Amino acid sequence: MTTTFSPRLSEQVQRLRPSSTIAVTSRALEMQRAGIDVLSMAAGEPDFDTPAHVVRAAKAAIDAGKTRYTQVQGIPELREAIAAKLKRENGLHYTPDQVTVGNGGKQSLFNAFFALLDPGDEVLIPAPYWVSYPEMVRFAGGVPVAVQTDAATGYALDVEALRAAITPRTKLIVLNSPGNPTGAVFPEATLRAVADLAQQHGLLIVTDEMYEHIVYDRQHVSIARFAPEHTLTVNGASKAYAMTGWRIGYAAGPLPLIKAMNAIQGQSTSNASSVSQWAAAAAIADSREFIEMARGQFQQRRDRIVAGLNAIGLSTPTPDGAFYVLADTTRIHESELEATRIILDEAKVAVVPGTDFLAPGRVRLSYATSLETIDAVLGRLRSL
Repeated sequence: MTTTFSPRLSEQVQRLRPSSTIAVTSRALEMQRAGIDVLSMAAGEPDFDTPAHVVRAAKAAIDAGKTRYTQVQGIPELREAIAAKLKRENGLHYTPDQVTVGNGGKQSLFNAFFALLDPGDEVLIPAPYWVSYPEMVRFAGGVPVAVQTDAATGYALDVEALRAAITPRTKLIVLNSPGNPTGAVFPEATLRAVADLAQQHGLLIVTDEMYEHIVYDRQHVSIARFAPEHTLTVNGASKAYAMTGWRIGYAAGPLPLIKAMNAIQGQSTSNASSVSQWAAAAAIADSREFIEMARGQFQQRRDRIVAGLNAIGLSTPTPDGAFYVLADTTRIHESELEATRIILDEAKVAVVPGTDFLAPGRVRLSYATSLETIDAVLGRLRSL
């Protein structure tokens, strides 16, 4: 006798929303596998190969047999390289034991939220925001609170709006500069004001600086310079060094928090890939030439796509960093979800609806692709 059994999923999982970025990317790949010529502007992944010296370091690690378990928080050599990098490039002073290495920046953020949040704790997140922030907060039992920014100001953060959103339940402020999906880079004056706010109200800042090396018209500043005891800095190897598949992220901050994050990781995934850690140590130690090359390429692409989108009536602010634009698609359809469908079905271009970013009427395009692809995409969008 056969029976059909369906496991009872947890309420937390049932409330979890799937990533719209992954959903669009998956559908575009299905269409491509079916032989349809789809140009994808959905996924945020540099199109450059991982730098040669990083690949050599990985091969050397394999040849030396460095393929076994490591310390949960990461090999000492990588944590030392990260601490040196933070001092050299960001003016931050951490010891290697204040650094933890995870399986990508996502895990570092996930560990942090689980280490910090109790049920009902509120987390302030400037919006538009990366889709995973509110979902991670909810999964950890917290309550995400959006603080809206405006395209007309280039998505500048209004510190007074942030202040007004603070309640007795507020525990964290999440910052992402340069930002995904906006490309906004918060200036030093704004960061100083947010640091003051955190100190006044006893809040912790979780700052995601994954795109710090992809900045064009401003200077990247780490907010931990102004409130180190109130800040957890999260970063990784994915974007700056074209190492998305190597899955290395890291966080640096107050030692009690780092220890708690290590404990969570020890009961979930344990260490990040040993070979990837050795590769990341080489990348972080010195990749200046690669970073400058990539930044120059991304700036050319930014200028091309922003000018092209505005020329065809899809109003798009010029981002100061990262490799995304948010285009106003209300000319195509007032609903960004419907506009995304039309763009994919009729123009054969994959973009991401602004819905989950809290960017209504807009779609996100990633310009981490060639100028030739950008020109082809603009040609297809022009026909809509």
